[in-house]
Amino acid sequence: MPLEILLITGMSGSGKSVALHALEDSGYYCVDNLPPELLSAFVGLEHVHHGNRLAIAIDVRSATALPLVPQQLSLLEHQGVRVQCLFLDASTETLVRRFSETRRRHPLSKDELRDGQSALLQTIELERELLSDLRERSHVIDTSAIRASQLQGYVKSLMSVPPGRMVLVFQSFAFKRGVPVDADYVFDVRMLPNPHYETALRDLTGKDEPVAEFLAQQAPVRLMEQHISQFLEHWLDALAENHRSYVTVAIGCTGGQHRSVYLVEQLAKHFSPKWNTLRRHREQDGVIKGG
Repeated sequence: MPLEILLITGMSGSGKSVALHALEDSGYYCVDNLPPELLSAFVGLEHVHHGNRLAIAIDVRSATALPLVPQQLSLLEHQGVRVQCLFLDASTETLVRRFSETRRRHPLSKDELRDGQSALLQTIELERELLSDLRERSHVIDTSAIRASQLQGYVKSLMSVPPGRMVLVFQSFAFKRGVPVDADYVFDVRMLPNPHYETALRDLTGKDEPVAEFLAQQAPVRLMEQHISQFLEHWLDALAENHRSYVTVAIGCTGGQHRSVYLVEQLAKHFSPKWNTLRRHREQDGVIKGG
């Protein structure tokens, strides 16, 4: 079998250790904080000793060598290695809170203990700049509003997708908890009829049959589904031809329970015959894998 490498990068405090644990559970041989200069040599050595699935975490602790990574990844791909890149991100507000709660210092920090939050904010923005090129070529997961167990589920489901076709990720979310920073496209469906105001439907979700039947009967809901489908059908082939490996489509409503969940389920079902699809419901536990 061909060698598979998953390169994990991302913001400090975004959950890279959680992702590595999930990959270990999935049978990957994992290594954290590998110096980029050693990437090619390490891959050759570990392929012999640990099989064909490697997960390597590289982060801003190797800041001076980060510009070497894209070239080394291209070299590995030319050698027939299947390379995937995963970037974990989170809002600046979330990262500041996490560093405050854990009382950890940022890896790039020199004086945040003296200057407090202002220095930490500047350090986080510097880190974003240093990692911007790697983020651009990666599949991004926003960990701002998800639990560790959800992140593990996202990573495991992503790795289970067969290679060869672009992966289309549909994600529901609640606007009141923020827009996902990993979304390529965001659709606001808060103007659609809301099952929350139907007493019998309020405690259900868009995956439950009574809610699905209610929404399927609403003309505005059908029209919104049609418009989103038409937009994606028009552009997905072009995105795939542009060598995009992943496209994330976020559907948001007020609470992330009914309308957005229903539309994610319907859109994933519609596109799964042609594309690898994943369904994510940010405000609910677990992850559901598409066809």
